[in-house]
Amino acid sequence: MTPENGIDAWLRYAALPSDIRIKHKQLSRIVALSSSETSPVYTAAKELQDGINRILNQQIDILFATTIVTSTIIIGTVASFSSAGGNAQEIPKLKEDGFWLSTKGETVQILGQNERAALYGAFEYLSMLAQGNFSQVAYASNPNAPIRWANQWDNLDGSIERGYGGKSIFFKNGVVLDDLTRVAQYARLLASIRLNGAIVNNVNAGYNLLNPLNLKGLARIANAMRPYGIRIGISLYFDSPRELGGLSTSDPLDPQVIKWWSNITTLVYQVVPDLLGYLIKANSEGQPGPLTYNRTLADGANMFARALKPHGDGVVMYRAFVYNHHLDESDWKNDRANAAVDYFKDLDTQFDDNVVIQIKFGPIDFQVREPPSPLFANLRQTNAVIEFMVAQEYLGQQSHVVYQPPLWKTILDFDMRIDGKSSIVSDIVSGQRLNWGRCGYAAVVNVGNDTTWLGSHMAMANLYGYGRLAWNSSDNAVDIVQDWARLTFGIDKTIVDTVTKISMESWPAYENYTGNLGIQTLCDILYTHFGPSPGSQDGNGWGQWTRANAHSIGMDRTLSTGTKNSGQYPLEVAEIFDNIETTPDELLLWFHHVPYTQKLKSGKTVIQHFYDAHYTGAETAQTFPAQWAALKGLIDDERFEHVALRLAYQAGHSIVWRDAVNGFYIAKCGIPDDANRVGNHPWRIEAEDMELDGYKIVSVSPAEAASGGKAIITISKDAPGVAKSALNFLSGTYDIAVNYYDHLGGKSEYEIFLNEKSVGKWSGDLEDKLGHDFSEYLDGHSATRVTFRGLNIEQGNILKIVGQPDGSEFAPLDYISILPQGIVD
Repeated sequence: MTPENGIDAWLRYAALPSDIRIKHKQLSRIVALSSSETSPVYTAAKELQDGINRILNQQIDILFATTIVTSTIIIGTVASFSSAGGNAQEIPKLKEDGFWLSTKGETVQILGQNERAALYGAFEYLSMLAQGNFSQVAYASNPNAPIRWANQWDNLDGSIERGYGGKSIFFKNGVVLDDLTRVAQYARLLASIRLNGAIVNNVNAGYNLLNPLNLKGLARIANAMRPYGIRIGISLYFDSPRELGGLSTSDPLDPQVIKWWSNITTLVYQVVPDLLGYLIKANSEGQPGPLTYNRTLADGANMFARALKPHGDGVVMYRAFVYNHHLDESDWKNDRANAAVDYFKDLDTQFDDNVVIQIKFGPIDFQVREPPSPLFANLRQTNAVIEFMVAQEYLGQQSHVVYQPPLWKTILDFDMRIDGKSSIVSDIVSGQRLNWGRCGYAAVVNVGNDTTWLGSHMAMANLYGYGRLAWNSSDNAVDIVQDWARLTFGIDKTIVDTVTKISMESWPAYENYTGNLGIQTLCDILYTHFGPSPGSQDGNGWGQWTRANAHSIGMDRTLSTGTKNSGQYPLEVAEIFDNIETTPDELLLWFHHVPYTQKLKSGKTVIQHFYDAHYTGAETAQTFPAQWAALKGLIDDERFEHVALRLAYQAGHSIVWRDAVNGFYIAKCGIPDDANRVGNHPWRIEAEDMELDGYKIVSVSPAEAASGGKAIITISKDAPGVAKSALNFLSGTYDIAVNYYDHLGGKSEYEIFLNEKSVGKWSGDLEDKLGHDFSEYLDGHSATRVTFRGLNIEQGNILKIVGQPDGSEFAPLDYISILPQGIVD
């Protein structure tokens, strides 16, 4: 089987088996109703030619014409089809970007409301063929909303904030890259999922994007993406007039500042005449903004909007992610979740009509579960988009499989009950509910120059799924992942069923072993946002608090005693969230501060649910490697091994999560686990209890990131350490799992022996294999596990591990588990 590296993602156009492809009629010609090589119609024709050749093994010619001739496939706009003499009477009126696809009869019609819509139709047809679907269909497909954008978080130096898949495909060393091949490839992927725009740089923007060299570079980026119907926009740094322009202020009402932005905007449009507009992050997380100059957020947004207005349809996408990150936790009325409504609600009538407010899907920051942002129900006259995050910042950073469409559907399908009427969030952001014209979807996407794009083949389901839901929010999460699996890995039923099962189990499992009951993702919010650190949530000004103490836990967001966040929702929803009896268990700790002994609707206490859920989630993750192993030989080895490595890592790290969170809370509240699992590990040998030579015992911080709060490291940075223990387990076949730490600063080498016979080796080199934000310390981010399976052990065998330090990584070990078959430690 030919190796694949993932560069084509779901656009592989893998050849169908001969017994399937012969069922499709022979295709003879494509008539493309445009000959411009920058036209998406031209692009669509070439895509059809290539795809049909690869999928069906049929060579097919393209005729670029302006009149209809006998053909097999016609691709163009409805208008060009009519002008060329085609009969468009059966085609219903299409929305902007909508398309008509008909495979009935002898001619395939792919006709768009505009040129990029025709390209969408071509990708739709090829998706059907690639999945072996030769149905005779005739239908129109229209988007939910006009705005369907990707937000890149690429920095000019080539790094990517929350980037886990390599360096930027747009920038390097402060300038736009010379070779933009990958940018064109990326535009192809975006077009295939019907996205129509991309903001190409980080919202934490720098002013040097606006220097003359980079303006020319932006023109080249736009040129690379334009044939795929992708328009570009840029993020701006609010204080650019002062720091780039040399002005004394960036006050949005200052005439000189207004003129400066007007002039810059004119320069941008000279190089990118079809600019989407600007994305603005201001007065957030220390960024300057209009509040810095005692102006309103509307003053700032409108300044940019008026600079864009003379040049066409450009919009200002103004992020609602404005909050105080120095909140006083001692004041129980303080609540970061209130910030968006507090800052924006009273400005509803003050924004210009080309301002769009970009609202994160929940009130905090892309957590494993949140309620919908109440701001969606508080803006009535201001256009808005919903912001999702393909980048898994709080969701395992692409080293854990977490398929997000089921999470996103909990938001999109939620009824906000504005004015007592049905107000589904997807209907709000589509413009249907409140009659918005400029609205829709944005997502933070962290593609990099890795051939997998996101650093993980499985993570690409989130990018694909985002595009599908932005086009049609009623799409089913199972249908989406099944289509993606067929297109990405193959149409074999075993492949599709396995990928679907792992994907659909992944978000519930991750929620279970990280943070459940609405407590947020219990990662380290002060460092890398990756591994477990429940204690980091509290005791700081960031406002992602759990308010956990020895007796109780959760945020009180009620009207009577709490932060009044529940009251930011419309009355019917507020009444549900304000009442502990009607609040769904999965959001209990989001809205209520309760004793650990509070009974859930299941009958369990909160703390027992914590213990049970973390064990259940980790147990589910243990099944992923075995499920995936069944695909050996059905998927090329390169991609099979890539995914297998990450699923094995996830299985091990889920146990780190389980033990750290459960260990933290049992220490906090002192309430034992009814099942006597937490803190009780009969198959575990603590490294600090072994016979040590060249190793020393150290404390780990936070303590729950190590079994027993301690680990061992080599005494010397140059000499190896040896840890030994006699195994007092009954003779039999066991798996040996070693929990160790793999952090930045070196690549330690390890070897494990039974009675001086080597049974395995490994390296502390995950930083070369995985893309998440790595740690420099012994902590929940660097804690990991390697497992050696099916070893015959005799009672009394001597287990020995030799660790060779490297650099500042001193071959750290936490514990060893000797596991009978089928036992999860």
